[in-house]
Amino acid sequence: MKAFLRRFTVWLWREWLRPLALAAAIVFPLKSSLAEWNYIPSGSMRPSLLPGDLVWVNKLAYDLKIPFTTRHLAEWGDPQRGDVAVFYSPADGIRLVKRVIGLPGDVIESRQDRLFINGTPLAYAPLPAVPAEGGSARTAVLAEEELAGRPHPVRILPGRPALRTFGPVRVPPGCYFMMGDNRDDSHDSRYFGCVPRLRIVGRATAIIASADPAHWLRPRGDRLLCAIP
Repeated sequence: MKAFLRRFTVWLWREWLRPLALAAAIVFPLKSSLAEWNYIPSGSMRPSLLPGDLVWVNKLAYDLKIPFTTRHLAEWGDPQRGDVAVFYSPADGIRLVKRVIGLPGDVIESRQDRLFINGTPLAYAPLPAVPAEGGSARTAVLAEEELAGRPHPVRILPGRPALRTFGPVRVPPGCYFMMGDNRDDSHDSRYFGCVPRLRIVGRATAIIASADPAHWLRPRGDRLLCAIP
C-alpha cells in the first residue's frame, strides 16, 4: 500500500502538479504585470460601464511594474484626461475603476454637476433621459461630456442627494483626480482625494463580456467586445 501511494504521489506530481505549478509560475506574473480583467460590481460608471461588465485592463498602458506590486520598473506614459483607469483607493485600498478628470497641476471645480477644468467649463450635449433604478417616476439625465476632445456619456440623478458642487481643488504633483461617469452615485476623488500615480494599475480599454446580475446573469450580447468610450 505504501509503495502504491508513493508511486501515485510521484505520478500526480509529474503529470499534474508540476505542469500546473510551472504554468502558474509563468502566467500569474505575466497577468500581474501585463494585462488582466476587472469585474464591475457597481453602477458608479454608468452608462459607460454597467454592473456585470468584465473589462480588459492594459497594465502596460503607462508603465511596467514588478509582478504583484505597484513598484515601477519603467515608465513610458502617464494617464491622460478621459482615460478610464483602474487604481487602488487611497482611502481603503479597494480596487476601483473611474475616469481621469484632472492631471497634476489642474484646478478642478464643479458647479451643479458641471465640471470646470482650470477655469474653463466642459462642453455638454444632451442625451435622451432614461428611467432610473427604483421606478419609472424617477429619471436619470444623460449628457455627452467632452473631455480633452474625447466625448463620453455621463449620468445625473436629480432626485438623489449628492456632492454636485465642490472646489476649486488643485491636483497635487504626481496625482490624478478621478470621477465616476455616474456623477451622483460614485465614491471618487470628491470624497477620498486625488490618487497618487503609484496606485494606478492600468487603463481599462474594452468590455470583454457582460452579464446582467439583476436578471440571473443573463448575457448582454450587445456589450461583447466593445470599446469603452
